[in-house]
Amino acid sequence: MSGFEEFARDAFSLSGIPSKPEVLKGIRVLELATRIFGPATADYLGEFGAEVIKVELPLTGDLMRYVAPEGFFWQEISPAFLPQNRNKLHVGVDVRLPEGRDLFTRIAEKSDVVVENLRAGTMDRWGIGYSQLREKNPGLVYAANSGFGQWGPFAKGRASYDATAQAVSGMSAITGFPGHPPVRVGLWIGDFTGSLFSAIAILAALQARRRSGEGQLIDLAQAEALIRALDWTWLYSDITGRDRERTGNRDVTIPPSGIYRCADGFVAVSARDEAERSAIARTLGAPEATPEAVAAFAAPRTHAEIVRISEEAGFSAAPVQGGRDQYRDPHLRARGTVWELDDPLYGRIDEFGPVPKLSESPGRIKWTAKPVGYHNEEVFGSLLGLSGEEREELERKKVIGRWADAPGARPPRGATAGPADGGRKEGPAR
Repeated sequence: MSGFEEFARDAFSLSGIPSKPEVLKGIRVLELATRIFGPATADYLGEFGAEVIKVELPLTGDLMRYVAPEGFFWQEISPAFLPQNRNKLHVGVDVRLPEGRDLFTRIAEKSDVVVENLRAGTMDRWGIGYSQLREKNPGLVYAANSGFGQWGPFAKGRASYDATAQAVSGMSAITGFPGHPPVRVGLWIGDFTGSLFSAIAILAALQARRRSGEGQLIDLAQAEALIRALDWTWLYSDITGRDRERTGNRDVTIPPSGIYRCADGFVAVSARDEAERSAIARTLGAPEATPEAVAAFAAPRTHAEIVRISEEAGFSAAPVQGGRDQYRDPHLRARGTVWELDDPLYGRIDEFGPVPKLSESPGRIKWTAKPVGYHNEEVFGSLLGLSGEEREELERKKVIGRWADAPGARPPRGATAGPADGGRKEGPAR
């Protein structure tokens, strides 16, 4: 092990994370969002210490709670809801009611960031949009995530979901095999790509506020985020006058890079430059490394054989892995990409860990998603100072509330409502 490798191992040691500071500690994020686009934006900030208060409708909550893969719920919660709702305080407020809007506004006055992903104009109609909230809190950074932006011909009244964004962005047009219909990418890439851009914009706006003292509005369109990720597609069309074609598993920019069938599954083979292409050709015993020759080479061999050969020859190869492979991967566990968590409500659960590894102020997962309204007492009592009687009155009026007795919204069977701090070590910052 080199000196730098040893330094990196120690600097990024998982055991040292709890003693290191959180870079966004003291930043409060108020989230009124559903499904993925908005919730994932806030989740990324929460990984690095921001206090995220997630506002949901009482009883049912975020619609993503009920998007269960093949109808599967684990301890009454959907696995699809977990990845974008960790480290959050969950409260149930009906912001469509005047008293609910007042509660939301009061929290926004004490917040640094608001994240929402409703249809353009919805928050303004409810009286809690950027134009209204900035009058109460001029330093507020307000991220409006939507399908097509807050203005423009498609902005008002047009819903967008991940499949829609993939289609409109042009991603679907270039995904699939020649001569076959376009294919949707097999994950919610529009939501997660857009949420990353939104989180970056929020950090930039917070830095701008340090200089000016003023907040600002962030207009993030889901389809435009995917367009930005389409590498050379636009330039190619502009220069050649032709649309980029679907090429299946082959990368036409650096052939013979692609995914090939092998004896025990599939393997990716790639060459980044002429030297690596020559290495593949030598391995094949051919004058040129063509996709057809690589396919013939890979077919009778296992992926372990191909990876070993590639390391010896000097090109890149890797097996196509599934979720079970990653779950058991010792490398990913050592780095905290598979994060082992002991949650105060659910017990042992493995989560997605923070992707960027910061040596001095690392991200961390402190608890997983919680039932609707799980932190009502903490937020409405400790942060807003509402008495028990006031909270009971708001509950009676259905302004605030907890979970419905349904999978996706409620706690695990046999669990209590939970501690007042929901598993945290401290209450709201201010």
